[in-house]
Amino acid sequence: MKKLLVTGSSGLIGSEVCLYFANQGWAIHGIDNNQRAIFFGSQGDTRSQQKRLETQIKGFVHHEIDVRDRPGILDLIDSLRPDAIVHTAAQPSHDLAATIPFDDFDINAVGTLNLLEATRQFAPKAPFVHMSTNKVYGDVPNEIPMTELKTRWDYADPAYKHGIPESCRIDQSKHSLFGASKVAADIMVQEYGRYFGLKTCCLRGGCLTGPNHAGVELHGFLSYLVKCNLEGRTYKVFGYKGKQVRDNIHSYDVARFIEEFLAAPRSCEVYNLGGGQENTCSILEAFDIVASLTNKKMVYEYIEKNREGDHICYYSDLRKIKKHYPNWSITKPLESIFSEIVAAWSNKFTLNQK
Repeated sequence: MKKLLVTGSSGLIGSEVCLYFANQGWAIHGIDNNQRAIFFGSQGDTRSQQKRLETQIKGFVHHEIDVRDRPGILDLIDSLRPDAIVHTAAQPSHDLAATIPFDDFDINAVGTLNLLEATRQFAPKAPFVHMSTNKVYGDVPNEIPMTELKTRWDYADPAYKHGIPESCRIDQSKHSLFGASKVAADIMVQEYGRYFGLKTCCLRGGCLTGPNHAGVELHGFLSYLVKCNLEGRTYKVFGYKGKQVRDNIHSYDVARFIEEFLAAPRSCEVYNLGGGQENTCSILEAFDIVASLTNKKMVYEYIEKNREGDHICYYSDLRKIKKHYPNWSITKPLESIFSEIVAAWSNKFTLNQK
């Protein structure tokens, strides 16, 4: 039986990958130390996801290891010798990074290096999939001429009608410290492919989302927005008139792509992995969609200051990823994503009231 090692296994993407590949017959090992609860408090706690994996996956093995623990990571991969590695563990908030710069860099950059070197030494044939981020592009996408529409911004330059391609530059821009630490990891993953010949890819995610996301204000756009709506909590909109646009991809479709890559791995590749233009929405549009599902008006406060390095409009150009892996496509449309998140939060609130 093939062995899959997933870091950040209790998070949104990590847990989805664990469950997906368990159903494909893989033996699943997960690394997670619930650091999200330290970052975001009890609202970010992921222990329930860990318990779900232990309950639903036969033989699931949880490893309580911090990716910063170099000897621990080396020893684990030496003993396990996994057939593939999916690295989703991260400090995920570009706002929080500014207050914890050492933790942010050590987790995102150094933690990734620890895993790569352990892979090179003990599992060099194992494909290595790294969950990067569109924040590696910094605010370069904001340099593209924009058109302001009634409820959103969009690219005025027809060269970007398909979205942001992988050829977009990643330097000479403002990233946030989070974006900078993820750039360091992204480049190192590429280099271990290019220099050492490992089968590596960086997935530069758009808005990764789904019903299992423990969304909080500093991370988890759609999940947190839906939660605020259902609770009647005030949602804070930071700048750009609430017309900033994101492309949204369900965690299931992320796992499906990883399956395609592991079946035919390539070396030192980068892919923009998001929902594409069809799965875009602005914050204002998201308010309307969730209100139509819950029959509750969105309560929000507008703050005339955008987040540092934030994108005005971002959606992924999926042409490269589809060219390399033509069997992969988006299966979860935006409406389905919203419906699943609303149902998940509604169910949690109902259970908490019992």
